[in-house]
Amino acid sequence: MFIRFISTGGTIDKIYFDAMSQFEVGDSQVKHILAEGLAAFDYDVVPMYRKDSLELTDDDRRQLREFIESDDAQHFVITHGTDTMVQTAATITGIKGKSIVITGALSPARFKGTDATFNVGLAVAAVQLVKPGVYIAMNGQVFAGDNVRKNRAENRFEELPA
Repeated sequence: MFIRFISTGGTIDKIYFDAMSQFEVGDSQVKHILAEGLAAFDYDVVPMYRKDSLELTDDDRRQLREFIESDDAQHFVITHGTDTMVQTAATITGIKGKSIVITGALSPARFKGTDATFNVGLAVAAVQLVKPGVYIAMNGQVFAGDNVRKNRAENRFEELPA
């Protein structure tokens, strides 16, 4: 199994920046997470952006889609900021023959009390099992990319109401 990881930035890759508790998006933390988890599959990490997801543009999302469409890999995990991952899922939905799982974190991967490691592990498991399509893996659940929202009040992801 080969998985191509694409990092776009977001909280998962944020680093402490200054004494005013400011953060900036740093290098992807995926390689560290996979090494620490003793990952035993082939992968590489493509750092596309180092942006907070609120800074991602429609053009960024189109470029991401074009990259995935033209890439020879069939399994992708995208690390992404949580605020706009649903919009990115909508943009890349419809790519044929590729299993794509988007994940992120509600606190930086460098923090001791982070959900990043759990979410990346969930995304790795999911991308190996799901049918081609776009999914979001957060909070211990895997959601269809077109049937999920971020519930900011509860600080979690959930299926859209029926």
